[in-house]
Amino acid sequence: MRHYYELTKPRITWLILMSVGVGYYFGQKHPWNGQADWMLLFHTMLGTAIIASGTAALNQWYEREADALMRRTAGRPLPTGRMTAPRAMWFGIALVLLGFLELWLGVNLLTGVLGLLTMGAYLFIYTPLKQRSHLSTVIGAAPGAIPPLMGYAASSGVLNAEAWSLFAILFIWQFPHFLAIAWMYREDYARAGIRMLPVVEPDGQSTARQIVLYASTLIPVSIMPVLLGMTGKIYLVGAVLLGGWFLYTGVRVAFDLSNIRARKVLLVSVIYLPLIYGLMVFDPPRL
Repeated sequence: MRHYYELTKPRITWLILMSVGVGYYFGQKHPWNGQADWMLLFHTMLGTAIIASGTAALNQWYEREADALMRRTAGRPLPTGRMTAPRAMWFGIALVLLGFLELWLGVNLLTGVLGLLTMGAYLFIYTPLKQRSHLSTVIGAAPGAIPPLMGYAASSGVLNAEAWSLFAILFIWQFPHFLAIAWMYREDYARAGIRMLPVVEPDGQSTARQIVLYASTLIPVSIMPVLLGMTGKIYLVGAVLLGGWFLYTGVRVAFDLSNIRARKVLLVSVIYLPLIYGLMVFDPPRL
């Protein structure tokens, strides 16, 4: 059972569920009066967890040869032979289908379709593109930002400006996060033939510039929920301060692109997201 569990990439699934939960919260008509459809939320989370786990399993099945070449991933179930490729593939397919049915029948069709769209874009566009172009990061950020849309669609049945503001924050956040990872593991990626930006341009100048660019862009983008009346002034101050902290670590990387400073960007990015989500939820606008 442990091998199956590892195939599902549980840490990533938890991040996805956090984003779905925030989207669900804001999709409610009156999220601040304490009234919530807990059964609908349960089906949303369960279906998302299942389809995300299936997508992760299929991703490991697809990338099993590349994973075997990278130190960071060589210990996964498929490269080590603890799991056969056909078994991993069918396990992933079964989970994706089960997750879609759970979202469709337990929530609504729009949420189920968004789940399938995430899976399809991730597996059939982003994953193959990783070995062809460093622009795969841009393509992959789109399905990576769909989870809050799924949550919003689950509780409201629609996608409006509020939903897309949550999408935009998660979309931009991914760039400094994954560019920092790509720099830290650039030798691994090069060994596996994965054309991340630090592999294509090993001097790191473009990587550093893009980290700063996206970290700075994240500040105005994170203010969108305030302009849309989703959050209050405490969130506004917090978003600017958190964004400034994120940008500060990015600027430090621009002056000295080392693994230590790239790891600091990664750490700050991991701290940033739950904090910004927490501020959104706990600082509603004063109605």
